Amino acid sequence: MSNITSIEWTDATWNPITGCNPCSIGCDNCYAERLAKRLKAMGNPRYTQGFNVVCHDDLVDLPLKWKKPKMLFVNSMSDIFHEDVPDEFIIRLFETMRKAHWHTFQVLTKRPQRLATLQSKLKWAPNIWFGVTIESQEYISRAEWLKKSGALLKFISFEPLLTEILDFDVSGINWIIVGGESGPKARIIKPEWVRSLRDLAVQNHVPFFFKQWGGRNKKKAGKLLDGEVWNQFPCPANQG
Repeated sequence: MSNITSIEWTDATWNPITGCNPCSIGCDNCYAERLAKRLKAMGNPRYTQGFNVVCHDDLVDLPLKWKKPKMLFVNSMSDIFHEDVPDEFIIRLFETMRKAHWHTFQVLTKRPQRLATLQSKLKWAPNIWFGVTIESQEYISRAEWLKKSGALLKFISFEPLLTEILDFDVSGINWIIVGGESGPKARIIKPEWVRSLRDLAVQNHVPFFFKQWGGRNKKKAGKLLDGEVWNQFPCPANQG
C-alpha cells in the first residue's frame, strides 16, 4: 500500500487518506485518479469507492512500525487538507509524524488556505516538511500561504509546470522542485521556464530539484537540464 514509489524526491509514500477532486488546472490529468481507477478495477480494498475521499484509520500509525528511517511523501493519493478530511484526522496524522521522529515527512498540498484554520491545533516538528504545488502563475498566492505556516522547512513543487513563473519572492522557501507533466495527455513545459526557476534558486542558495521533462515518454525525455542533473535536497542548515 505505502512502501513503494517511483517519485524521485522521496523514499516511500504513506497514504492514510485516498481520493480527491480537482481544485485547479494542475489536476486536469491527475495521475492519482488514473491509478485509483485501475486499483478499483483490480479489486483493491482501499479503492472500493474509487477516487472519493476515504480516511483509512488503520494506517494512521503505520510509520511507527517502520524502524528504518525513510523520507515519506504524505498522501500521494490525496491531499491532507482536502475539505472532506475531518480536522481530528489531520491532527492525528501530525501526532504520528511527530512521534515517528526518525522519519522525514513531506506534506504537499494545493489547499494551503485550510491550514490557516488549523494552525493553532497543529504542532510542527523539524522532521515535518511542508510544501505547496504551484503549477502556474495563477496560483502563486499558495506560496504566501506556505510562508504563513509554522513549518520549519518549506518547499514548493512546480509540477506540472504549465506556465512561466514571474515575480516570485523566494524568501522563506527552503527547497524548489520542478517537473513537467507526464502521461498520454501531457501538456508542454518550456526550457526557459525551468531555467528561470533554477537560476532563481541558485542565486538565492535554495536547493533545486529538477524531476523530469515529462511528456508521453518521460524516460526518453529524461531529466537533464543544460546537460546536468539537478538532484539537490535541503539540509538542516536550510531550515528556519
